[in-house]
Amino acid sequence: MTTPPRKRGRRRGHNPNIPGHIDQSKLPDNIYFDHRGRGNWYTLYTNEGGRRVRENIATAKATLAELHKISADRQSNQRNTLHALGQRFMQSDQFLQLARQTQDYYRYGRKTIEAYPTRLGKIGDLEPRRFSPALIQRIVDAIAQENRPSKANAALTYLRRVFRWGMNRDYCSANPASGVEPAKERKRRRLPEAITLARLAQFCEQRGQIRPTGDGSLAPYLWAFIEISYLCRLRLIETLTLTDANAQDEGVLTNRRKRSRNNVVAWSPRLREAWAAATAHRAEVWRKRSRATPMTPANRPLFVSRSGDALSRGALTSAWRRMMLRAIEEGVITEEERFGIHDLKRRGITDTQGNRHDKQEASGHRSASMLDIYDLSVPIVKPSHD
Repeated sequence: MTTPPRKRGRRRGHNPNIPGHIDQSKLPDNIYFDHRGRGNWYTLYTNEGGRRVRENIATAKATLAELHKISADRQSNQRNTLHALGQRFMQSDQFLQLARQTQDYYRYGRKTIEAYPTRLGKIGDLEPRRFSPALIQRIVDAIAQENRPSKANAALTYLRRVFRWGMNRDYCSANPASGVEPAKERKRRRLPEAITLARLAQFCEQRGQIRPTGDGSLAPYLWAFIEISYLCRLRLIETLTLTDANAQDEGVLTNRRKRSRNNVVAWSPRLREAWAAATAHRAEVWRKRSRATPMTPANRPLFVSRSGDALSRGALTSAWRRMMLRAIEEGVITEEERFGIHDLKRRGITDTQGNRHDKQEASGHRSASMLDIYDLSVPIVKPSHD
């Protein structure tokens, strides 16, 4: 939490509601009085989300000297804490120019580390000079021992970044997070069973037909999203950014990332049905919103939100999370059968018929080592001797 920098502007006007024992001409900056109820002094600050937030700091009985002391203490504390350093970083151009997913990851790491309790108080309230590699290592190890290694590494990644940013701008003298060992994360290569995927797709198709405000409804695009991701072996972002331009005469032209090769996934009755369902849902949304259909195929996203705009990653992951929770609650799948969006690609590659060359050609991977991460099938081989 930081106090906004002092701005030059017009002088305060006289406020008849301020208690008479206060000399209004000597009030500290960014301190205001709310006369409602018994009266409260308050201040405003900008949180990490960029929103202006109010915080009450004293009652109406506070003296002018007490208000100045509160203001000075807040400014001193806010200038010299990890929380204040993080606030400056997240308001900087260096942070704002990062990809949204990276920003969210840093926010997650910040929230984790600042709330962590120690004998010295919450980590976020400590001064940067009080941090040491040993202290950070103990925190990382402790979080990892709670069976949360990825959470521990998110906190460590954030600390490394914010201390480096602060050191380069003279907000702190060193980067104590440099050299700290990260937690060892388990490799999670989940492979949903074919029957589990089928049950879930059927569940999404049924619940997607319920009106959005109806009880038990799910996002109507989820079923088609699952089918297309699985059949075309696509990552989340690759399915999300499909447009009508990807629909070729021969099949679906993929738009793979991470230097994978594009290919055309030939049409099948199942793929055509899913694609048609997605375009039908889009047409219905655009009709309700009275939106014109773009002339250029590349400007017609396959998946759209309720507003008619291209579906965002955040909206999709939220819908997926709600769907998973509801499927578990209603016994469609168990907690152990739960899987992520990216696992659809792993299931699709594993189910691809043919040898390793065929699977690598279908997945678009440039190396056999990358294929090993996704292809979890067990080859059937002949015995060493008849």
